[in-house]
This record gives sequence, C-alpha cells and structure tokens, in this order.
Amino acid sequence: MGSLHETAYPRLRSTITQKELREYYTPTENELKLIRSVKKPVLRLGLMLNLKLAQRLGYFVPLASIPSRILEHVATTLEFKRPVTRKQLKDYDGSGSRARQLQTLRDYLGIHVLLTDDHAWLASIAKNAAQTKEMLADIINVMLEELVRHHFELPGFTVLKRIARTARNTVNEQCYRSICADLSADAKTRIEELLAPSDDAYSAWHTLKREPKKPGNKEVRSYLQHVNWLQALGETLPDVQVPVVKYRQFALEARALDAPEMARLKPNKRYALAVILIRQQHSKALDDVAHLYIKMLRGMEASAQAALNKYILEHQRQTDALIAKFREVLIAYDQEPERTSKRDALRAVIGDHSGDWIDRCEQHIAYAGNNYYPFMLSGYRQKRALLFNCLEILDLQTTSSDTSSASMLVLLKKLRSSRADTLPEETIDQWMPEPFDNTWFTEKWRKLIVSPNNSSGKNIIFHRKYLELWLLLHLKQELSAGDLFIPYSDEFDDYREQFVDDETLNDELEEYSDQVEMPLTDAHAFVSQLKDQLTTLSRAVDERFPTNVHAAIKEGKLSVSPIRSQQPKAELEKLDALITERLPEVSIIDTLSDTEKWLGLHKFFGPLSGNESRIDEPQKRFITTLFCYGCNLGPLQTAKSVKNMSRKQIAWLNLRHATEERLDKAITQVVNAYNKFDLPKYWGSGRHVAADGTKWDLYEQNLLTEYHIRYGGYGGIGYYHVSDTYIALFSHFIPCGVYEAVYILDGLMKNQSDIQPDTLHGDTQAQSYPVFGLSYLLGINLMPRIRNIQDLSLFRPDNRYRYKNIDDLFSGSIDFKLIERHLRDMLRVVISIKKGKITASTILRRLGTYSRKNKLYQAFKELGKVVRTLFLLRYIDEIELRKTIQSATNKSEEFNGFVKWLFFGGEGIIAENVRHEQRKIIKYNQLAANMVILYNVEKMTHVLKELALEGVEINKELLGGLSPYRNSNINRFGDYNLDLEREVPPLDFGIKILETEPAFSDS
Repeated sequence: MGSLHETAYPRLRSTITQKELREYYTPTENELKLIRSVKKPVLRLGLMLNLKLAQRLGYFVPLASIPSRILEHVATTLEFKRPVTRKQLKDYDGSGSRARQLQTLRDYLGIHVLLTDDHAWLASIAKNAAQTKEMLADIINVMLEELVRHHFELPGFTVLKRIARTARNTVNEQCYRSICADLSADAKTRIEELLAPSDDAYSAWHTLKREPKKPGNKEVRSYLQHVNWLQALGETLPDVQVPVVKYRQFALEARALDAPEMARLKPNKRYALAVILIRQQHSKALDDVAHLYIKMLRGMEASAQAALNKYILEHQRQTDALIAKFREVLIAYDQEPERTSKRDALRAVIGDHSGDWIDRCEQHIAYAGNNYYPFMLSGYRQKRALLFNCLEILDLQTTSSDTSSASMLVLLKKLRSSRADTLPEETIDQWMPEPFDNTWFTEKWRKLIVSPNNSSGKNIIFHRKYLELWLLLHLKQELSAGDLFIPYSDEFDDYREQFVDDETLNDELEEYSDQVEMPLTDAHAFVSQLKDQLTTLSRAVDERFPTNVHAAIKEGKLSVSPIRSQQPKAELEKLDALITERLPEVSIIDTLSDTEKWLGLHKFFGPLSGNESRIDEPQKRFITTLFCYGCNLGPLQTAKSVKNMSRKQIAWLNLRHATEERLDKAITQVVNAYNKFDLPKYWGSGRHVAADGTKWDLYEQNLLTEYHIRYGGYGGIGYYHVSDTYIALFSHFIPCGVYEAVYILDGLMKNQSDIQPDTLHGDTQAQSYPVFGLSYLLGINLMPRIRNIQDLSLFRPDNRYRYKNIDDLFSGSIDFKLIERHLRDMLRVVISIKKGKITASTILRRLGTYSRKNKLYQAFKELGKVVRTLFLLRYIDEIELRKTIQSATNKSEEFNGFVKWLFFGGEGIIAENVRHEQRKIIKYNQLAANMVILYNVEKMTHVLKELALEGVEINKELLGGLSPYRNSNINRFGDYNLDLEREVPPLDFGIKILETEPAFSDS
C-alpha cells in the first residue's frame, strides 16, 4: 500500500476544467514582469509554465508531458502568435536553459531543493509519523505537510515512499524488540507451544482466537475455563507499551495469520504478535465474562418478573378470597358493639385457621408492589456457581474512595463457602473489613433479607441466599455504572485513565470554547448563560402557549397533535414514473463494478502488513468480496455465481485485506463523491443526521446474544447514521440488549467525510439526560423523536418560578451549582473525546446507569435536564422543528429498509458467529448500499437533465420529493457477469439539473 493516487502528493490530472485553468494557470501582472526580459518564445513559455506548475504542484515536471489544455491556455495568455511544438518543449527540457530558469524560479518562490543532508531530517519526520500511523500513504502525507511548511521543493514520489517504508519498518522493529526484551525464556517456550502442530482438530493458536458459542451452563463453564487458561498464559507475559495504532495493527495481523504462517515469521515479530494477540484476547475475554455476569443476572430478573406475572394471574382467586374474608371481618367487627362480642364475632368468621390466613397474607405481601425478587431464587440455584466464578475471574476494583463495594466483594467470597440458610449480623461483621450497613437495602429487599422477627432490633438475622442475590445485583449495577472496573479489560477498564491531564485540558480549553461559542473557561458565566436561556425560552413558550394550536394540556399531561404526512402530488408521481421508465436495467454486480471504476475503492484494501499488494486482478477480487459479504451470499454461493473465483480467494481477501477501518475509509470516499452531485442538495443541507437501529438475525446464538424486546427475537442491531441527504455516514453493529443511545455520538465523532452534520436526531432511546448533556458540550444539537412526551418532565430554572399556562408540565428545578462545580470534570471528558483518548460510547456506557457515587454522572444528568428541557420547550412551540425531526428519522428508517433489500442472500441472516466479522459484514452492507445510492444519483441526474431539456416541468419542490432508494431498475438475481472491460463514462459532478442553485431551506 502506498501508491501515488492514495496520497496527497500533487499530480496533474488528465482532465482540466476551465475553472482550474482560470484560477491556477493564468499569469498575474507580477509574473508577467518576471518573463519580460526573456526574448525567446520557447524560453518565455517554459519559464511561465514551470512557474505555474511549481505553484500548483510544489515541484517541476518535464513540459513535454503536460496536458495540452494547460499548454494552450498559458500560450494564449502570453499572446504567442506561433504555437510552440512538443518537440521544442522536449528540447527545452534537456537544455541548460531549463536548469538556470528553475534556479531562478526557486529563488522567486522561496523554495529550496531537498539535499542529501536534509534526508536525515525528513527521515526523522517519517519516523515520528510512523509511531502513530501504519499506512505508507499516511506517513507520506505527513512528510508532504512538513516539506511544504519548510518551503522544500517536493522530491520524487519514490524517494518519499522509500523513506516512509524504511521509517515504518524501523518503528515496527523497535516495537517488536521492546516487547521481546522483557519476554522470559519460559514465555517464549509457551508461545512456541501454541504454534506447534497438534493432533487435535484445532491447534492451540486457533483455540486462542476462540469466540463464545451457544448459551448453556456447559458452554459457560467451558468458556470460563478458557478464560482461566488465557489468564494463566498472560501472567507469563510482560505489559505491552507500544502506540495504540501499532497495537491495533499488530493484533489484526496476528489474528489473520494461522499457526504455520506465524511460525515462519522472524522470531521478534513472531513473539511480539503473539504477545499482543494473547493480551487482546484476554481483554476481550474479560469483557465477555463481565457481559455474561450482567446478562445472567438480567435474565434471572426477567424470568422472575415473568414468574411474578404468572403468579398474579394464577393466584387471583386467592387474592379475591383474602379480600372477601377481610370484608367479612370488617362486617362482623362493625355489627357487634361490645368488645367481647366483637372478638367472638371475629372468631366465628376466621375459625380455627387464623394461622393459615396469616400465611396467605404474608405470601401475598411478599409479592406485592411488583416484588419479583423472591422468584429469583429458583434460577439462582442453577447460576450461583457460575456467577461466583465470574467474579473470581474479573477481580473487580473500585473507581472511587468509597470502600463499601470492596467490603461487599470480601463478604461475597466468604458467603460462597457458606451453606447456612441464615446468618447473624455478628458473623457478617466478622467477615467484612467494615461494619455492614443494612440501610443499603430497599424496603422490598429488607423484607426478604432481614428476619421479620428482629428487623428493627439488635442481633439481626440475615437470609443468606437473598443477601447473596442483593450483593450480586448491587455489584452488577456498580460495574455497569463505572463505579467498579476490571483491570486489563477493554470495555470495563478504569475509564479515568483515558482522560487528558490538566496541562492538556488547559491548553485546549480556550480554543475549544471559541469553537463551540460557549464560555467554558468560566463555570459561573457558563451556568448563568444556561440559566438565562432556560428562563427566557420557558417564559416565551408559556406566553405563546394559548395560541399554540398543535399542543394542549389535558388533565395535567401534555398532548401534541400528530404530524400528518403529505400525500405525494400527481406531478411528483408522474416525474418519478418517468425516471423509473428511463433508468437502465442493471445487475446488482454491475452497479458495484461501475462505482468501483469511478472511485477505485480497491486501493484501500491491501495486505494487513502494509506491504505492496501482490494479488492479481485486485478490482475483480474487491468487487467479488464486496458482493459476497455486502449482499450476504457467502463465499461458497458467490464462487458459484461469479466465474473464475474460488471460495478461498474470496474469504482470503476478507480475512487478510479488509478491516473495519478500511471499510470506513471506502465508505467515506463514496460519501464524498455523492456530496459533489447537485441532486442530493435538494434533499437536505447535510447539517442533519438521524441515528437509528434495525435488528439483524443471527444463525447461531452465542453466550452474549440477548432477546430484543423492542425488535423481537435474537440477533444484533445495525446502528446507522443517515444524512438528511439520504446517504449513510457511519454504521455500527451492537448486540441486542445494549442501550443504543450509547453509540449515538460515535457516528459523528468518527465521521471523516465532507458531510459534517451538527444536528443529530435519534429515536426515543436518545432522550436520556447524560446523552443530552454530553451532546451539548460536544457542540451537537441533539433532537430525538419523541413518542411519550406526556410522560416527560420539564425542569424550572428555580423552584420559585411559576408559569401561567404550562406550569403543570414542570416538576422540580435544576441544581445549577452542581453543574458549575463539576463543569471542568465534564469538559475533561469532552476534550478527551475530541483528542481521541476515549470514545463517546465508552463514557456513555458508564453514564447510562444511575450511580450514587459517580459525581460525573450526576453532573451530566443535571446538565442534561437543562438541555432536554430547552429542547422539549422548542418541540412544543415549533411545529417546523417537529417536521424536521420526522423528515430526518423517516429517511433513516427508509435506509434501514434499503440495506435489508440489498442483504438478500442467506435469507437475510448473518451466518458469521465471530463478532469482529459480524461488524465487518454490517459495514460491507453499508458500503454496498452507499455505492448503489451513488450509482442511482448519477443515473437520476442524467435522466433529470434530459427531461429538463425536453421541457418536462421540474422544480425544486419536485426534486426535493425524490429519493435515491430506488431498486426497480436493479436485478439482484440471475447470472452475475463481472465485466471489467466494459466502458464506463466518468463521473460528471458539474451537471446542473436546474439553472438556479438548490439552496435547501434548513429549518
């Protein structure tokens, strides 16, 4: 990897537009003065051409090779009467006059040649870049920036490529040596044993890459044993201290290699890759165990809730009997005036079975108030050993100064070996480092854990099993909230270590404050501004509310009128039919092939090692692999459908050349090309993006698969960020059961395309307070779709504030002092995200669960209350805002349907059970969808231009009603003839459908 076209190295294009000629190749007055003293026409032309080309490229090229349009334009500008021939230019290129003129131009432009002595300086630049970059093209681009900044004439591309490759190899070798330096002889022996041939079906190296399989107690126990093996293996290895980029790259390379290929590597590289893969697999395994622990407890809670509901239905008769008996008791008590008579009357009603009635009442009370905890005991008996094994593996540590969680972990270890049904408080206190505080229990738990005979006195007796259950659930809550962390884990590590330090925060804060136009350097000013905004807007909405015909308050609840979707006009239907009629029928593989020829996306998919690709027909291999995974045919079926391609060739390219990062780069390339067309600008401004998920079914349920209540069924969620111009900017594959809003900001943070939205729409899950708070500080306008607005509360700027018309909508006020006190802590998170030290999803996973200890969570929650109240006030007041949200979210839902249509193979079920491969498949599918959307827009542009020239009425409103999600002209089935020799006209971004600019109106 590292071809010329992959870098920013300036080069002349074969096609030059008139605009480029005018802007870059027209001499100025000062430049004309420079050539006045030159008499010979060839020398005058040569001097001017070299000047303009050096200004454009940064280096000099032979004039005999430049495009004719440049030559003719400059000659015309200089008013040459007789044309200069190519032969004359060739003679000039070999003359001494050219050399003298080039030196004159270097002095004029203030640039100097890169001498041999300067190569050491450039090599150091490349070496520093190689510390954080792996691709040769990225290293070359850094060198180009430095050369331009220091006014060097750019050397030849091969020189830069050679220096970049040497720098990368040097840095990689240093990383290998640093890892191996602390590697003991015993550790090296164990690595060699991993790679040694085995009589088993799978080698130990293959076992190292094991993924969780189908759920079941047997598989869980087996996987926990695998994690213990990984831990024992990791204990012999040193800590890895290499740049994150290198760590990620080495891990990808190690995962792609099998045992014989690893064994053929040089020793240092072999050991280094093995150490990193073991470390990464250990981190992932710890994440798996944590997710497994959380999932088992969630499953027990769900089963207990279902059992409670069933119990309530089945015992309705008992409830009715209790109420009837209580009625008889009240009647008997009321009818007898004397105390003795009352007692006799009650005894006559209750009979000799008062104890039975009391037992029935206690049984009913135990489950009253939706208390499903008693039903957890049945499932707990089966899962108890597994849950304790998980905790033993995880080695939980606390992130706060609060020592209660550490004490609970000590208590749990003691309880594991206990078999007593009840335990006295004295025993519990002896087992714990600090006295047990039973005020931690909620009332529901207290009734179950503490003996009812002495719940308020001394010598308290605890029910052991219920106490264990409460402790396990409490630790699950704290692990989810980030109050506990797992050393060496990936997802559940101590997130505080990823924050920027004070020095970096101070350096970045002022500039970032100016960027987002908020007084972030002054917490008091920030809070005052925020409070003023809330005060002003709430009063204005209150004053306008009587005239708001789209919202009303009924019985203290807000009610908003639904937005009626407008039916398509007859003119739009007619235009859409004309487009459908004229669009050429095409095979799905031809759409991918044409788009690949336009953009050359195969260049992003070279060997993971970063070396030059040596495969034959790289375009054909890329298109076939994309078709295979993007449309879900699978390698076997694709090999049957596409001639001269084997199953192994297709799977090999995916394994050895494709990564999520490279797929994202290809997606960005498609988005950028799409954004250059005129038509999408009638659909949206590009400032809005909607995030939404759609469920994808999986063939095989693994340990971490969960049932998704909202979507129904097992599987994973494809989570997409779709621009208001219809193109998808980013995708992510997440397991069911994960709070989707956690990933809502990642798409914007990782989006590298030319479309840069600042307003984000999401579904109902995006309404959480921490998401609103973090979005606001990141400079993102979060505007989710609201479905349950009647259940949402607004917050006052101050408890003293009262409103005339909308007061019923408010409950509570904002603690602005808390926001002011912790603003710097919140900004540390924001700057860390901006600097790439931590992802938004990582911090939102910690802030997505209530925590009484985490002040950061509480501060973000309080800020989120302000921001969400501001948004809800606008949502109530502005009907156009609601229309914008509906339009954006509708496009996102339409995209979900479009990618499903493209994923037609294998009954639309993802067959892969390896998680990183599942994530790649979602990105393959998004890339294929975006390529088809780009193809459709290109064809629609030509058709619409033809229709406009023919006199068909086309206006902005009609163009705005169209969509690129068209499939009637695309044939998904049949024979797939991949013809790369077919001529494909180049993209023409300059076609204007209408004479006027789109000027999309963004509300």
